[in-house]
Amino acid sequence: MSGRLVVCPTPIGNLEDVTLRVLSALRDADVVACEDTRRTRVLLDRYGVDATLVSYHEHNERARAAELVKRMADGAVVALVSDAGMPLVSDPGFVLVQACVAAGLEVEVLPGPSAALAALVASALPADRWRWCRLATVSGSTRAAGASISSWKRKSLAAGARAGSRRRRPRVAMPAFMPSTSRRPAKAATSTS
Repeated sequence: MSGRLVVCPTPIGNLEDVTLRVLSALRDADVVACEDTRRTRVLLDRYGVDATLVSYHEHNERARAAELVKRMADGAVVALVSDAGMPLVSDPGFVLVQACVAAGLEVEVLPGPSAALAALVASALPADRWRWCRLATVSGSTRAAGASISSWKRKSLAAGARAGSRRRRPRVAMPAFMPSTSRRPAKAATSTS
């Protein structure tokens, strides 16, 4: 019998955002491959999940991927998590998923919290058409990303309102949302009764 890889998104900030399917997958896995075992242990302890953890990060990704593929070929179920969010999206995991596909192993991806969608909805930009362009690391630390979104939104909306002005790129790391339309929000109907 062949094992499989289960890609499990983890909460972004609030541990209560974890899904029941992710908790079930973590309980059922023979091993959990995680970016930082200490951070993952906090999540697992919170929900009483007793799992075997192995580190899987950018510095051991290639060697660990080969080891995990061998375990899955022998029948093990491996859950892959990152510190926060979806593995592979600005986090390790691509090498492992690619190796699993090459070995003919099943890869299951569970849905979960999305920082991109949460930021898009909170931005009040049109959400019917948009494009995710990865984290733009223009001037250093990605820690400033969350704090800079509202500032960037104000600046870009103000810049767009000036005639002939160009939208400037943000100078901090942040999700780059590019609305495909320049529609303005509909005005609220007023009643004259």
